[in-house]
Amino acid sequence: MSVDARSLQHSPGPARRRPVQQRSQERYGRILDACAGLLDEVGATALTTKEVAQRAQVPIGTLYQFFAGKEDLLAALATRNLDHYLQRLDDRLAGSAPVGPAGFTDLAVEEFVAMKRAVPGFGQVDFGLAGTAVPSGVRDEKHLLDSGVDNNTAVALRLQALGGDLFEAGDPAATTLALRVALEAADAVLKLAFRGDPQGDPALIAECKRLVRGYLAQQLPAR
Repeated sequence: MSVDARSLQHSPGPARRRPVQQRSQERYGRILDACAGLLDEVGATALTTKEVAQRAQVPIGTLYQFFAGKEDLLAALATRNLDHYLQRLDDRLAGSAPVGPAGFTDLAVEEFVAMKRAVPGFGQVDFGLAGTAVPSGVRDEKHLLDSGVDNNTAVALRLQALGGDLFEAGDPAATTLALRVALEAADAVLKLAFRGDPQGDPALIAECKRLVRGYLAQQLPAR
């Protein structure tokens, strides 16, 4: 299995200018790292591009070469988070015995939980805004990953592509819808799991797996 970014055939990613040269790539990554770190300190609502530039030790003009504003910056971080998540999940799948949809579900939840615990800023911005408040400067929080589809549909399409033959039986559109609903449900339960426990309540994480496995078993044709 491999992660194929071409599995989304909608609008291009959020960056205003994609870095090509190594120096530009390093600055781009440093800006996103600074954004992630500040999110843990001040939250998405209070975050400013000026503070991000200062933390990244780049001129504000350099930040605006890559990002049109705060929304683009958060969108780029969400995109990077999703890319890293899919690569981590792909590595887990490659190192496991052949898994069915239930095993895929468990690994997907486990990798999300692992990133929630360890990745800077992930509690505020995972594959979209994780909080309930929409920060100023963000006009379309439901389409941070892709302007053509909402965030969870974008994630569902990428997971569907990553799962390959696990999800090839039946109608592809119905599979995408089932994965989207599963993501919405998992998101709600995992938010509850991390609400009072920074490491996530193990019982609620286990219930999240059980809920999603049961739903997908009903919705997706058995192979």
